[in-house]
Order: sequence, then C-alpha cells, then structure tokens
Amino acid sequence: MERNALLDRLYSLLDDLERQVGGMQRLGDCDGYMDWPDRGVYFFFATDEYRTNGDKRRLTRVGTHAVSDGSDTSLWNRLRTHRGALSGTYEDGGNHRGSVFRERVGEALIERHDLHDDYPEWGHGSSASRDRRLAELDLERRVSDYIRELPFLWVKIDDEPSSDSDRAYVERNTIALASNYRREAIDPRADGWLGTDSPSEKIRNSGLWNVDHVDESSDPAFLDRLAGAIEETGPP
Repeated sequence: MERNALLDRLYSLLDDLERQVGGMQRLGDCDGYMDWPDRGVYFFFATDEYRTNGDKRRLTRVGTHAVSDGSDTSLWNRLRTHRGALSGTYEDGGNHRGSVFRERVGEALIERHDLHDDYPEWGHGSSASRDRRLAELDLERRVSDYIRELPFLWVKIDDEPSSDSDRAYVERNTIALASNYRREAIDPRADGWLGTDSPSEKIRNSGLWNVDHVDESSDPAFLDRLAGAIEETGPP
C-alpha cells in the first residue's frame, strides 16, 4: 500500500481508539487516580492543526516506556514526567532531564525566543542541583503550559519490558509512518508549529517531536497489531 493509504488507516484506527477510551485527554486534566493501563503507547496531537484532507488532528508525538529489560516504569509515570509537577518546589514546572519530550520543547522555545544566555545548561547532564532547577523553572513552566494542552490518546499493550516488545514495535512503526523526514511531506506542519524552531533537523523535517525512528521505513503489519490492542483498551 502507498504511504497515503497507510496513513489513512492509521488515523482511522486512532479514531477508533478515541471512541474506545471516551475521547482525547489533556495532561493538564489528568492524574494518577484515573484507570491507566500499566503499559502502553501514547499519541499526542496538535492543538490547532489538522490533516490536509480532513478534520482529524495531526499527530505530533508518539512514545512509550519500559522498553529496557527489567524496567518497571508505568504508562502513567511516563505521562506524569511529561506533564510536570502540580505542587511543591517546582510547581507547574518539571524535570526536562527526565523527559526528552520536555527537553525538546524547551530547546525550541530557547531558539524561538533567543533564551540561550538565560538557560545555558538546558539539557546538560542527567541531573541538576536545586539551584540550577530553580534557575530553569520559568522555562520548565512554559514547557508544561505547552505539553499539558496537547490532546492525547493511549493504547494498552501490556507486554514485558523489552526492545522487542509489541509496544516498541507499535511506537517505532507509527513514528516511521507519520514522519516526513527526507520524503514527500504528507500533512505538512503549519509554519507556526513550535518544532520549526527546534535545533534538531529531524524534528524540523519530520514534523514530529521525535528523533528516533523518523528516518526508518515502517512495517505495515504493525497496523494490525495496533487494531488488536485498541479492542483491549478501555476508558481511564
């Protein structure tokens, strides 16, 4: 099948998923008391961009968790890290060193607003001191504002942590199919999309907040696996 047709099927399946879980959510409205599956794949969409041929929201980020042997990270733990803190010292901020998604959004904000001198250590290291985190708090809050408003869906795929897991397979192939990196653009991004200011060529040209797998080919069989997983997924 041509990529256009495969993308049409992907978005049709995501419509099925939206109905199955009772609608898209936003992280700003979510908490850990909701009935999240232990493991799964999540799909973030643009707030105000739609596919070229219709009214379906455009996919903007795909992710999963626990793909390393022995990892016990849950789906909600990963989503909560992207959402950031709701209270405490870093209220409405977060920790971009624990979330590549937050890191990439912050990088683009730095580029767009020329904040390099204000945040010289953004993305440096796997941890930071309390003083450093407080110095970065304003930008962390801007990242939270952006990510918390993105509509998203999730699908339950509760297999064991592994790079060969079905979750990794669905994530990898969804990204590869939706990516416009070094190929004819389908559903190109609007000029105002924040990712156009990303320092990452792969983000700018793929149209996704993803770097891994954007330059790969997709296996169309993943759509059947996704369809089966959707049938097993319920509302939060």
